[in-house]
Amino acid sequence: MGSRSQWDISPRESVKRECAARGTKAVIAGCVVLLRGSEADAQLIYALGGPPARWAVTGGESGPDYWLRVWAARGLLYAYDASAGPAVVEALGDEHWRVREAAAKVCARHRIDSALPLLANLAGDSRLRVRRAAERAVTRIMDGS
Repeated sequence: MGSRSQWDISPRESVKRECAARGTKAVIAGCVVLLRGSEADAQLIYALGGPPARWAVTGGESGPDYWLRVWAARGLLYAYDASAGPAVVEALGDEHWRVREAAAKVCARHRIDSALPLLANLAGDSRLRVRRAAERAVTRIMDGS
């Protein structure tokens, strides 16, 4: 999640630029809207998704909608406040494993302790990547490290 993309800017840098342009609170609110499956403006989608989200500003085929939720969660790794916590916790129950994994990573980074019961449940997830992300989140939240 932290590597440079083909447009030579990391996801972190892209989110930070979007925060500078529209304000951190607006970016967080937009990420929450997307994470909950609602529509957000095209420029935010492009900032979160990078070149794979070019369709948001140019038109065209969008691909699977779960990517919007993954990108929203990734945005919350870099721009976050407690107002986003409930949406992140809800996303731990998303139907798509990539969203659950991304939400677990947000829980770990921001130590969302209200997520602990759902993170514990993800120990039985069918996807190894989700289980590992949930385990890391529980460890980080419990250790406070």
